[in-house]
Amino acid sequence: MRGGTSKGPYFKAADLPEDLRLRDSVLLAAMGSPDVRQIDGIGGADNLTSKVAIVSPSSIEGCDVDYLFAQVSVDRPLVDTSPSCGNILSGVGPFAIEAGMVPAVDGETTVCVYNLNTRSRIEAVIQTPGGIVEYEGHAAIDGVPGTAAPIHLKFFDIAGSKTGHLLPTGRPIDQIDGVEATCMDVAMPMVIVRACDLGKTGYESKAELDADLKLLKRLSDIRLEAGRRMGLGDVRGKVIPKIGMIAAPREGGAITSRYFVPQNCHAAHAVTGGFCIATCAVMTKTVAEGLSRAGKTAVQKVVIEHPSGILTIELCTIGYGPELDLVYGSVMRTARRLFEGNILVPASVWEGKTNSV
Repeated sequence: MRGGTSKGPYFKAADLPEDLRLRDSVLLAAMGSPDVRQIDGIGGADNLTSKVAIVSPSSIEGCDVDYLFAQVSVDRPLVDTSPSCGNILSGVGPFAIEAGMVPAVDGETTVCVYNLNTRSRIEAVIQTPGGIVEYEGHAAIDGVPGTAAPIHLKFFDIAGSKTGHLLPTGRPIDQIDGVEATCMDVAMPMVIVRACDLGKTGYESKAELDADLKLLKRLSDIRLEAGRRMGLGDVRGKVIPKIGMIAAPREGGAITSRYFVPQNCHAAHAVTGGFCIATCAVMTKTVAEGLSRAGKTAVQKVVIEHPSGILTIELCTIGYGPELDLVYGSVMRTARRLFEGNILVPASVWEGKTNSV
C-alpha cells in the first residue's frame, strides 16, 4: 500500500514468524535488503519505500488493531522497530477493514489503532460508503500526485513516545557541538536545529542537502550526542532520534523544515516528525522562537513548509511554555491499496539458514 508519502507491504502478524530474529530475516529477504537497488525484493531502493506495517487484532481494551512499524534498511541488514511512521499508519485502517479485522459501516468507519512502537492510540477515520473502503476522492497531500479519499488521523499519548518526556533533556534548548538545539519527543524523538546555525538557508532542495557531505557529517555528530543526552544511548545504527533543520516560513506557513531520515533528507516530511516540529513551533523558548509564525490558541493548525510543499498539523495544547500539555495532534493523509498476493521468500530464510541479521 501507499500510505501518505511512503510505501510498503502490510502484513498480518499471524503470517510472520513469532521469532523476532527469523521475522527480521524474512522482512529483509522480502524487501531485498541489504542492497542499494533492493533488486532481489520488492523494496523501492529508498528509505521512504522500504517500510513495513505489521497488523493484528488488538490486545488493548478499546482499540481495534495493533500496529507495529518496521523500517527496513536499504543497504544494511537492519530492521528497526524503534520508531513509528505516521504515513504508513494511514494505510492501517483500510488494511484492517479489508483484512476482516474491523467491520465497516456505511459512510465513515473509525478504526482505533494501538501503535506498539510508541504505545499510543490513534483514531483513523476511513471513508466507507456502503461499508466498502473508498480510496478515490478529492483530497490532495503534497508529495503524492493526484487526489484520493481523505483519511483523518488523531494521535493521543504522543508526548514522550520513546523517552517518557516531552523534553528529554529537561531543557527547551541545549548546546550541542557549538549549536543550539531543541531535543523533543512528540511521536518521534527529534533534535531540531536552526538551518542558519549550520550555514544553510533551510530552503535547500533534498538533492542539494544530500550532496552536502560536510553538512551530513555535522548533523550526524549532533544526532549522536543528542541521542546520548536524550537517554537513548548509542544511536549508531539506529534511526532515532531524527534530526530536523528549521527556518522561517516563506509561503505563508508557520515554519520551514528539512527532515532527515536520518542519513539523508526526506523528500517531503514525516508525519511523526511533523508533530515534533509543530510542537517546537508552538512552544516558547525553543530554537523555533523568532522563526515560527505559529499562533497561540488552544487548538490550531500549524503549516510546515517542506521540500515538496506543506504538511498541516492540528495541535491541541494546554499552555505554550516548556511545560505545555499536549492533548492530541491530528493530520489528514491518503492511502491506496496497490497490490495483494504472496511475496516469495527463499526456503533457506524460513529455515533460518541465512546470516542476514
